[in-house]
Amino acid sequence: MANTTTEITIRRPDDWHLHLRDGAMLEGVIGDTSRHFARAIIMPNLVPPVVTTADARAYRDRILAALPKGDRFEPLMTLYLTEHTNPDDVEAGFKSGLIRAVKLYPAGATTNSHGGVRDMDKAMPVLERMAKIGLTLCVHGEVTTPEVDIFDREAVFIETVLDPLRRRLPELRVTMEHVTTKNGIDYIKASKANLAGSITTHHLIINRNAILVGGIKPHYYCLPVAKREEHRLALRAAATSGDKRFFLGTDSAPHVDPLKECACGCAGIYTSINTMSCLAHVFEEENALDRLEAFASMNGPEWYGLPANDETIRLVKRTEPVSFPAKIETGAGPVTVFDPMFPLHWDVE
Repeated sequence: MANTTTEITIRRPDDWHLHLRDGAMLEGVIGDTSRHFARAIIMPNLVPPVVTTADARAYRDRILAALPKGDRFEPLMTLYLTEHTNPDDVEAGFKSGLIRAVKLYPAGATTNSHGGVRDMDKAMPVLERMAKIGLTLCVHGEVTTPEVDIFDREAVFIETVLDPLRRRLPELRVTMEHVTTKNGIDYIKASKANLAGSITTHHLIINRNAILVGGIKPHYYCLPVAKREEHRLALRAAATSGDKRFFLGTDSAPHVDPLKECACGCAGIYTSINTMSCLAHVFEEENALDRLEAFASMNGPEWYGLPANDETIRLVKRTEPVSFPAKIETGAGPVTVFDPMFPLHWDVE
């Protein structure tokens, strides 16, 4: 039977994986998040990265200073894990309420990850402290060894890095960020405790054909790279299932067009501006609009030990397609907005 719902009201959503960058780019993109989202887990892979509590406090202050006047938004700060991260500093940041997670980037896995972890043994002192105090580890779940095919990096990471870590330190809470494979979904579903996964907007919509068919399309290139259709369908099934272990983390990642449209283009897709419209479309297609609130607004706060937002937003299905700009202009340069390749009729009021 066709879905006849034309409006839904949900608690105000949160974004559990967001890149805001810094400086002019931060000022140019922050409003697209703060307009709809109450909170976001902020990625620490700046240049230089956010490695200490003092770094995170200064970055949070810059984010709050860049907010459009009148917007209510709380940045949830993270630290960039290195082989030299100080466990005492991490614990102090967590106990102060500032630090909500620590991010593991395998060295070379994605943008500004060259300072990430190469030897997990060297990171164990801080991971052991995090397990003891209940601080979540967010992981970019890919190996970077050159002999592993880029489409297999997530599955190999689970087998060779994540599962051994969780067996070694089962009390450590882990978020598998931007899950892109059926392997990742199945691994989370099979877990007994202390494991959850965020799913991006764009991985629910595109598979690898979007990047490669008919010519290389750099604005669909991200890391982890989009996979085969079977994996996209597994992500959609998980996101729309209502399972509390899956929640929204957009991984919205702005890059100026010249850095995307070049011989060695940056990885990242900018979705903050139209994510809620895209998600409503996806959940309607899956006859799961009644579960959109769980995915976007409820499961993430529960996992991170925070209350759901009291405020609500209303999504209305318009007769005519909703118009979004093809690009946004920032002080750093133009940023192309994610095009889902179908008209969007759901609008946030």
